[in-house]
Amino acid sequence: MAITSTPAEADVLSFPTRVKKLNWNTVVVLLIFHAGAIAALFNFSWRNLAVAVALFYITIGLGISMGYHRLHTHRGYKCPLWLEYFFGLCGAMSLEGGPLFWVGMHRIHHAKSDQPGDPHSPREGIMWAHCGWILFGEGNHNNTPLMAKYAPDLAKHRFYYILNSYHWVPTVVLGIILWITGGFSMVLWGIFLRVTIGLHFTWMVNSAAHVWGPRRFETTDTSRNNWWVAMVTFGEGWHNNHHAHPTSIRHGLAWYELDHSWYLVNILKFFGLAWDLKVAKLDSEIAVQRRAA
Repeated sequence: MAITSTPAEADVLSFPTRVKKLNWNTVVVLLIFHAGAIAALFNFSWRNLAVAVALFYITIGLGISMGYHRLHTHRGYKCPLWLEYFFGLCGAMSLEGGPLFWVGMHRIHHAKSDQPGDPHSPREGIMWAHCGWILFGEGNHNNTPLMAKYAPDLAKHRFYYILNSYHWVPTVVLGIILWITGGFSMVLWGIFLRVTIGLHFTWMVNSAAHVWGPRRFETTDTSRNNWWVAMVTFGEGWHNNHHAHPTSIRHGLAWYELDHSWYLVNILKFFGLAWDLKVAKLDSEIAVQRRAA
């Protein structure tokens, strides 16, 4: 399952030379979605735009950032099981794979970040980190028994196990609902364009946030804090902060580092829907607290 890496000194602006063959199933699906995204631009309406924006928030903001990443992968907070399942369902509708696949791959990334075995290190080329690892990967999206080894905590739940094998079903059902509600143009916006943009924004955390931006912490990887990636991924772009403190639900550690998921989890906490928040703090904040004590 683990993908071997080329030497660290490889040019980050090129594809790695070790690539052997394309994962054609993934390539065809992505080509169709990109074509649909382009077609959506010729079928604009404010209603379609509103639907796409709302679904982008639900799938990337709630599904990927709050769910797959900060909750399911790192357990940065706790919430009721029904809400955890809801976030998992939202994540599946991003079409980035099922919960076992996403969580398993991300845990491997942290365990071997920018080292041999990292699935998407930019040291093998920024395009590899962005999308090459998907295009030329081993296609384990639906290999639930394999991915369960990397996410055994999720595999214990029948809901996640089934959702991983059929992660595409919620998107198909959503597409049918959109077709009935607003016709094919709404499908183009709410499914094809929304999914395509969501994929690229999420992939930028793997690529751009490991290449461009300042580093607050001296981590063993190339993670960086990238403000423009953070703006389109609900705070995921504060990536160096995250790699220094992986389990922290809070990624934007400074007041000016906007972090939607950190704000939202505090709202959930206020209503009793989130607890046991794991929170990293800057040294300056710790020093202030010590002086106050």
